[in-house]
Parts: sequence; structure tokens; C-alpha cells
Amino acid sequence: MEYINFDNIEVNQDWAFDNVRSTEQWTHGYHRYPAKFLPNVVKKIVEDYAPDCETIADPFAGCGTTLVEAKIHGKKSIGTDINPVAQLITKVKTTPLEPKQIQYAYTSLVEQFGSFIETDFDTIQKHERIDYWFYPKQKAPIAFLYKIVADLEADEHSKEFFYVCISHILKNCSRWLQSSTKPQIDPEKKIPEPFEEFKRHCQKMIKSNEEFYTKLSKEGHLNTPCKILLEDARRTSIITESVDMIITSPPYVTSYEYADIHQLTAYWMEYVSNIHDFRKQFIGTSYSGNQTLNVNGSVQAQEIVNALVPHGKHIAQDVAQYFNDMFDVAKEIYRILKPNGHACIVIGNTKIKNVQINSAEVFYEYLQDVGMREISVIKRSIPHKLMPTLRDNVTGKFTKLDNPNCKKVYPNEYIIIMQK
Repeated sequence: MEYINFDNIEVNQDWAFDNVRSTEQWTHGYHRYPAKFLPNVVKKIVEDYAPDCETIADPFAGCGTTLVEAKIHGKKSIGTDINPVAQLITKVKTTPLEPKQIQYAYTSLVEQFGSFIETDFDTIQKHERIDYWFYPKQKAPIAFLYKIVADLEADEHSKEFFYVCISHILKNCSRWLQSSTKPQIDPEKKIPEPFEEFKRHCQKMIKSNEEFYTKLSKEGHLNTPCKILLEDARRTSIITESVDMIITSPPYVTSYEYADIHQLTAYWMEYVSNIHDFRKQFIGTSYSGNQTLNVNGSVQAQEIVNALVPHGKHIAQDVAQYFNDMFDVAKEIYRILKPNGHACIVIGNTKIKNVQINSAEVFYEYLQDVGMREISVIKRSIPHKLMPTLRDNVTGKFTKLDNPNCKKVYPNEYIIIMQK
């Protein structure tokens, strides 16, 4: 297959959304999330390419942006994600709650704050990494919050709503460097009081829920089906040829770093006991034990891996595994799509150790290999996408602006629109 050079595509300003802050609309602002999908991109895809479709799927559901927008537009949706933290967030964001009911539950929680006794919770046994990230002064009230939510006389949806609120404030209330996406302690950090952080963010969520609930109620979409499954995008349980449209943003190379980013919630919620084992589940990691340097289905992908070998065999193996995993994802996308169904893939390129990683072009090849045909490839700038945009040229890992080796990545991304 002839190489496609996406660099030659002109940026389409209709997809830039420079002055739009849609990440706070509806329930999109419930929880911080790396590489957050811009809701307006999903909204425009649905309105331009899926006005009559019934079912939308997102195999990399993340924090649920596609599923929230599908619900707003009255489309049935199904998502999968391998990360239980993502599953929790998405479930809560796509479940509108009766406003008076959730306000009553919130009030009953806050009324219990006066009964908190620090000595009852400051020695509570959690994972050793919790003790690493949290001082006893913050750990005790957070443990108390988890307990009173667990004991709350309310339905499971309401409890999960408050668990997401707690999850969101964990980074704020820990020693984690606030400006950093990677795990890093800030020894000078002034850590806020957890109860006040909980109240502040919970009130914001309650307001957003009411707006979401009112909108869905007005449009008759309150009961539009939406499901989020804890599954691998390479092997889902979604029924063959059951989906009209796929809208997704696949993870970038070395996506296992997101396991580290979500570790606070993962440890508090007891989703994981070992971060190393957690990483193994993510796409594109040699932690899984697959030590191959051979890539399936793409000469271009193999050349990228070969170019990385002199810079370190381990990173070359990670990228090889990423490409092989993404070939499996392409086959799964083809399987679940109905005939004539569309796949809209939002994906960008990057560099690792100064080697260009053409993830978009390679995945475009994979989609064609499995039987998809091109409808359009759109190039957009990403001025506001909530994702780490700096990498260390030496290590290839996410970094900060003050790192002399840092380089900006993902300045643009591509929307690949294909049809089965």
C-alpha cells in the first residue's frame, strides 16, 4: 500500500473550536481526565455524519464523552474501556439523576461532617501507596467520606455519583504535583481541606446534573439506553454488525502511562493492588510480556519500530506492541459495524526520541486492510484538548515545560472517517 502523508492535509478551521469550552457543558466536567475528548468534536461528528443512526459505540470510552453526547442527541450507545476508573466515571456521567433526590442525598452527607473524629480514621489501613501520596490529615477525612457514602441510604447510582466526586478531589488533596500529569510529589504544596473540596465540587456536579437531566427530559431522552462495559477494545462482547457508527479516540503510544495517572482512585477504590499488573492490561505495553519487534500489517509501522531500536529496545517493543494491538482494534471495529456503518477515529501523531510516530497514517492503513473505505480525513488543531502535550526527547515520557529536553507533541490531530 502506498504511504499516505497526512502532513499535506490542510487544517480545517471548522473543526478547531478555538473559542469553545465544551468540556464543562452537561456532565463533561465531572472529573479530570488526561487526553479528554473535546465534546464539540463528537457533537459535530454526530450531527454531520450520524443524524439518522440509532446506535453509537466507543471502544475507547475513557471518561464517556462520546456516550454523553450520544445521549444528548437521543442515540443509543455502548462503550468499552479496560480501566475501571473510566468505567465508573462514564457510568455516572451518562446517568441523569432526579435533581431533588441527589440534592437531598448530598445534604444528608454534609450533615454528617460534624461527627467526624480524626483519630477514628487516621490509622485506617489502606494500600501503602495511599500512605505515600496522602498525609494523615487528608487521608482521614477522605476515608470518612468513603465510609459515609458507602453507608448512605440511597440507590447505587447516587452513591457512585459521590464516589466520582471523591475521586476527582483526590489529586487536589494529595501530595501530587498539581500541574503534572505524571506521578510526582510537590513538597511545597498547600493541600486543601478535603471536606471543603468535596462540597465545592459536589455542588458543581449537582448543578451540571440538573442541567443534563432537564435537557434530556425536555428532549424525551432520559431513558435512551447507554451501557459502559469493562472490556478490552481488542476483544469486546458487542454483537457483530450491531452498531451504526463508531466514534472514538484511541490511546496514544505508551498509553500505559494513564494507569499511573489514575492510580489514586484505583488504590482508594481497591480496583488494583499493584500498578505494574494494572499497566499490563493497557494497549501498547511490553509489560504484558510480549517482547516482539515485529509489526503486523504495515511496512510503515515496521520502519518506525526499526528506527526506534537504536534508541532503546524496550521503547521499540512498546511501539511494536501498540501497532499490533491497534491492528486488532481495527478488526474489531469492522466486526461490530453494520454494513455501510461509519467509523470516525480521532487520532494524532507524535514523536518519541525524535522518531516520528505516524499513528494516524498507520491506523488508516489498518482500517483499509480490514475492509473499510475512506470517506474523508480531516485535520484539526487542538488548542484546548485536555491532554499532556510535552514529552522528554530522551525518555519519551510526558514531562513539564521547564524540562530542557521537552518537546510539544500532538499540535494537530486527524479525524479519519471510514465506511464499511
